[in-house]
Amino acid sequence: MAALNAVLGEMCELAGQAMASATQALLQADLSVAEQVIGDHDRMAELSVRAEEQSFALLALQAPVAGDLRSIVSGFQIVADVDRMGALALHVAKVARRRHPAKALPEEVNGYFAEMGRLAVQLARNAREVLNSQDPQDALALQEDDDAMDDLHRHLFTVLMDREWTHGVAAAVDVTLLGRYYERFADHAVLIGRRVVFQATGKTPEQLAEAGR
Repeated sequence: MAALNAVLGEMCELAGQAMASATQALLQADLSVAEQVIGDHDRMAELSVRAEEQSFALLALQAPVAGDLRSIVSGFQIVADVDRMGALALHVAKVARRRHPAKALPEEVNGYFAEMGRLAVQLARNAREVLNSQDPQDALALQEDDDAMDDLHRHLFTVLMDREWTHGVAAAVDVTLLGRYYERFADHAVLIGRRVVFQATGKTPEQLAEAGR
């Protein structure tokens, strides 16, 4: 299980790096960085296959029961979560590439996306840490950065709905989609934290909270 979690942690790190680079490409209309994110995605796919193979091997060869079985099943779910995080970073890079040489974002939303990118990278790193530590409290703390991401996402819509928006429908669609990509990236990081809680304790976060009352 330690080896499996190490691969999953590496995938989280790669997803965070991809989102950091994709955000740079988005904010700076940097085609070379966008292309690098797109080209590097093959590494994420390779690790996803390796993690699934390790999970199947643990099921087939170790005949796990109870806690070990719970950890392996959660491992399958985490593979899907972190794989999706990588795919969302890829989507951001593709938007930057599609709009090049123009910038995909109007100037007034750059600050929102810079902060959303920072939070996304932090969530990916924290997800890697909790996979390694298996600390339920640290895993639950991922929700705090997700709440900050949700706040930014909501505020972004106030800009889009402002009567002074002058950038047209295409830009509004791009901003809407991009905001959703960052929000979903954060959601998957939180799901990883929830699965680590279940791996470590056999309880959902809600069951833990109920038991602590």
